[in-house]
Amino acid sequence: MHPFLGTIVLVAAVFGAAVCADGQDRMPPIPADKQTGAQKKAIEEFKAARSADISGPFVALLRSPEVMSRARAMGDYLRFKSSLPPRLSEFVILLTARRWTQQYEWNAHAPLALAGGLRTDVVKAIADGRRADAMAEDEDAVYTLWDEVQRNQSVSDATYARAVSKVGEQGVIDVLGITGYYTMLAMVMNTARTPLPDGVKPALAPFPR
Repeated sequence: MHPFLGTIVLVAAVFGAAVCADGQDRMPPIPADKQTGAQKKAIEEFKAARSADISGPFVALLRSPEVMSRARAMGDYLRFKSSLPPRLSEFVILLTARRWTQQYEWNAHAPLALAGGLRTDVVKAIADGRRADAMAEDEDAVYTLWDEVQRNQSVSDATYARAVSKVGEQGVIDVLGITGYYTMLAMVMNTARTPLPDGVKPALAPFPR
C-alpha cells in the first residue's frame, strides 16, 4: 500500500510545534525599497486580481515575478472558477496538502473545505493519511482518480470512466490542474519554509520517512 494510505506515526503536538519553530523562513517578505520594478508590478497585478496583498506561497514566488503572476492567473481559475463545486475542489487541495505535509496550505483550506460542505470525518481521515470510510460518490470517484495518478502516474480505464461520469471531462482536467497547481505551491513553501501565521500550530503530523 502507498505510504499516503498507510498508518502514520503519531507525533506529539509539542514535537510538531518545535519543528515549525526551528524552521527558518528562507524567503521572507522583500522590503518595498528592495523590490525590482517587475516585482512591484507583479504585486500590483496580484492586488488588483485578488483584492489582497501577497501572502503564503506568493511571498516566495515573488523572487520570480513572472512565475508568480502566471501562477496567480492559473490559481484565479482553479481556486475560484473551476467546474468543480467548492466541496470537491477543496477536497483535492486538502489531499495535496496532506501528501506534502504542507501546513500553511492545510491551515488555509481546511476551514474552506468544511464551509464548502466536506464532512468533518472526511477532513479528519485526510489529516490522518487514510481513505475515509464513507464518502459521497463524487468524492470517492475523485479520490480514486487523485490517488491512482499519484501512485501509478497513470489512470485505469475504470477509474477514468467513473470520474468522468461524476464530474465530466472538464472536471477531470480541473482535478488534475488543482493537484498540479497546489503541488507546485506546496513544493515552493516546503523549500522556502514558509511559516504559518503567528500563533497557529501545525495541524498535520509528519509522515514517516
